[in-house]
Amino acid sequence: MKFRTAMTVAALALAPTLAMAQSTIREGAESGAAAGGQVLGPAGAVVGGTVGAAVGTAVAIPDAVITAVRGERVPSVVVRERVVVGEPLPTTVVLHPVPRHTEYRYAVVNDQRVIVDPGTRRVIRIVE
Repeated sequence: MKFRTAMTVAALALAPTLAMAQSTIREGAESGAAAGGQVLGPAGAVVGGTVGAAVGTAVAIPDAVITAVRGERVPSVVVRERVVVGEPLPTTVVLHPVPRHTEYRYAVVNDQRVIVDPGTRRVIRIVE
């Protein structure tokens, strides 16, 4: 039941953020927290805020960063954990700087290119 409720909160948090491509990280966190709080109270607000912030971050990444990451050639690292937006990468994964965009790092994990927040190691975008 908790898993189903958490998924409902996540869906509610994602809907308003994805609908507005210009949303910022702050707006994503605020709308996610509000949606989560309506469903689960304070605990839902925390979950919704985290998911909303992660989605807001993914939306805010400039196209030049995504293009730069696609053009880089580094070997893929295999990890047992699933690669998920909002979750940190294991410390065994080497993060590479994005050329001309030092505020981001990237890695290729399980054959997926990911853009990472260097301060938290959290995945902020999976590049397709």
